[in-house]
Amino acid sequence: MIAADTSALVTLATIDLLDTFLTEFDVHTTETVVDELEATAEYDDSHGDAAKTVLDHLDRITVHRINSEFSSSRVDAGEGSCACLTQELDMEFLITDDLRAVPELQTIADARVAISPIILKALANRDVLTREEALGKLETAAEQRDWLESPIYRKAKDLF
Repeated sequence: MIAADTSALVTLATIDLLDTFLTEFDVHTTETVVDELEATAEYDDSHGDAAKTVLDHLDRITVHRINSEFSSSRVDAGEGSCACLTQELDMEFLITDDLRAVPELQTIADARVAISPIILKALANRDVLTREEALGKLETAAEQRDWLESPIYRKAKDLF
């Protein structure tokens, strides 16, 4: 099982990989993330369109109400709610794209915390995508999500 936060879901939808992600993995999120997606969907840009795509696929994502939430100067409410979700359910991963939050999330999550490009690597390992297709999707994500020349892009490239 995978807990996915807003940023990770938006990234996967941005690179037209949401359907594959939901087919290949048991994906869970929280009502807080859904609220963030609804707010993002209000924007008239690629991120808003991606959020709308995720919302259109909520029937394939298990959404949980979390009784306790966590946030800090580095961890937003959506990420924190997913970390709390990993404490309530036996999750393998918490997927986020907030690289700054990863160290703190790892201390509170009962799962491995990783950035969304790990999904590209997993899909390549499962032969769902070729290595070249996965790298192409990574380049698209970097362009669409403004990752070029950023730490998340370098870390994602290191996965391959």
